[in-house]
Amino acid sequence: MLVLRKLVVFFAVTLLSFLPAAARTITDAAGRSVEIPDKVERVLAAGPPASVLVYVLAPEKLAGWVREPKAEEKAFLLPSVRDLPTFGQLTGKGGTANIEAVLAAKPDIIIDVGTVNPTYASLADKVQAQTGIPYVLIDGAFAKSGAMLRETGAILGVEARAETLAAYADETLAALEKGLAGIPEDKRPSVYYGRGAEGLETGLAGSINMELLEAAGARNVAAAAGKGGLTQVSLEQILSWKPDIILAASPKFVKAVKTDPLWAGLDAVKAGRIHATPGLPFGWIDSPPGINRLIGVSWLEHTLYPEVFPAPLDEKVRTFFKLFYQVDLSDAQLATLLGKGAAK
Repeated sequence: MLVLRKLVVFFAVTLLSFLPAAARTITDAAGRSVEIPDKVERVLAAGPPASVLVYVLAPEKLAGWVREPKAEEKAFLLPSVRDLPTFGQLTGKGGTANIEAVLAAKPDIIIDVGTVNPTYASLADKVQAQTGIPYVLIDGAFAKSGAMLRETGAILGVEARAETLAAYADETLAALEKGLAGIPEDKRPSVYYGRGAEGLETGLAGSINMELLEAAGARNVAAAAGKGGLTQVSLEQILSWKPDIILAASPKFVKAVKTDPLWAGLDAVKAGRIHATPGLPFGWIDSPPGINRLIGVSWLEHTLYPEVFPAPLDEKVRTFFKLFYQVDLSDAQLATLLGKGAAK
């Protein structure tokens, strides 16, 4: 009888090993019904914002990066993820991922974060059909940061951590809104945000890359050129817009503005209102336009409205990095992030 029982147990366990994993059906941000494993252990990010989102929520579930982190970026990431494989970008203009490599990675699901529209929904359906891997779209709107974290946390099975991060996001945005309420529209600065070494790439009105600036109450001078995404502009256009403040994504652009006589006529240049935006390990303003922008709120408050938001910036940065990136910053790292003499 004992032998019989052992045989029954053996065959039962063997049979269970061949059965498909339990699944559940979710509705993603595009309204698509997607069947995903009940327990998600391995996630492939379709683009950079998704990489950051999965990393902050569940770094142990991240299958790899869209692009390999640079050496200076790795210092601000957990050691366990620094050397993960690189798969490239699955969708969008920068699509570089190899489908064979994606299949070889054996992810449980693919997550994409960003603008939700019929084009991205169609791409998601196409990739899902090609690979057989569930593909989930998450709304990446900055104003919905809390919801983004909670929804993705539920998918990944890390609800408790997601709630902690979402509470931080909600509190940050509420504090920003409260502070801005006391600043009249005509007292809010006009800003030019320049990307690249020459600083002549920027975002038009409605660009996801300018979303944080608009949330912070800054007036995007490039909105004068119309609505859209990223675009190239001319120096003549920028001079005609007369921004109060210039934000530069590249230190090379900061140097160019300060030394090129063609920029010298702007009041922003005369007054030294030129600021390099922090960018480690991910951009604080955009690049990518993901959950990483939450720390950009504190930086913009400190930079644009120091009288309204007088709280020390260094402690806010330390708190964010510990909470989201799970990294304890040294004094030297903090100085690197904020620029020499900026950690006040």
